[in-house]
Amino acid sequence: METNTYDSPTRFGYDLLRDHVLPSILGKHENDILYWAGKEVARKFPVFGIEELPIFFKEAGWGPLNLLRTSKDEALYVLTRSAGDGPGIHNRSCSLEAGFLAEQYQKLNGFLTECYGEVDEKDGQASFTVKWDPKTKIDM
Repeated sequence: METNTYDSPTRFGYDLLRDHVLPSILGKHENDILYWAGKEVARKFPVFGIEELPIFFKEAGWGPLNLLRTSKDEALYVLTRSAGDGPGIHNRSCSLEAGFLAEQYQKLNGFLTECYGEVDEKDGQASFTVKWDPKTKIDM
């Protein structure tokens, strides 16, 4: 039986789509569209606990997600790339991941939730601040 070398996507293929194709198609609306797309991905692939978020990020090929700290109304995460994945997260919108985190937290905690992502070009990583409003309950 002949083996097809094109059976699984490569990191290059993912990066090509994410870093070049999507920005050219979405243009100036890239961040807004990717944020809402991330929320939609979260609805289709719900996690059952916050501890599952790093597992999902790894399986999705988004990179290692680490929780740095939490408080009564926010959580702070950092997303890096694995050593074998090439350079860090440069010139990339992190809105898809931010939307995903916002929707997962909103579903799990039942409060209106937003997430703000920021890429650190120097370190090649993204930080995410997930904030929820304990005064604003969301009906699920």
